[in-house]
Amino acid sequence: MDIEVIEDPAAAEASLDPIRTRILQELVEPASATQLAVKVGLPRQKVNYHLKALERHGLVELVEERRKGNVTERVLRATAASYLISPVALASVAPDPRRFSDRFSAFWLLSLASRTVQEMGKLIAGAAVAKKKLASFAIDGEITFRSAAERAAFAEELGVAVTRLVDKYHDGGAAAQAGGARKHRLVVVLHPALKTTQASPEQPAEKDQSND
Repeated sequence: MDIEVIEDPAAAEASLDPIRTRILQELVEPASATQLAVKVGLPRQKVNYHLKALERHGLVELVEERRKGNVTERVLRATAASYLISPVALASVAPDPRRFSDRFSAFWLLSLASRTVQEMGKLIAGAAVAKKKLASFAIDGEITFRSAAERAAFAEELGVAVTRLVDKYHDGGAAAQAGGARKHRLVVVLHPALKTTQASPEQPAEKDQSND
């Protein structure tokens, strides 16, 4: 998989260990414990310990076994190229969008993003099991406003346009649902881009997380 969403708290904990994170990174390509030991600079026994933990939580999988003399060498790989921890792993303290419901609240935006990760993780897993393509759509871009007033005007016009489209295409009637209509989630976000500072020859560029 390109991205695997981790929902199990124990698997999330296992993946956050720095050594195991490095191992998962290296296992984008299949490798044995001996090969990994050279790459991460640890004894093979130590690497094997971490591999067993990752395999126990379904984060790595066996590719093949090779017989070398009296020893069987196991070759493993990561189950995904990237991993994302779902808010489900912290269910008791995960943000709830219903607590805020304010379109100008940054916390509500975060709550919506959290719910998106949670729902998409389940949908992707279900689509994989059913061997079906998941219908989704996203737009990502940047826009520069000359003033806060223009930003507010843009947000207002965008809200009106989206509402108009929803009114045009939404059909929540019983007949539509009986005919197999499928409900979709629509989320539109707008937030300041992170600032980047110019790097000096001695100092690399850093992200500045302050907002306008």
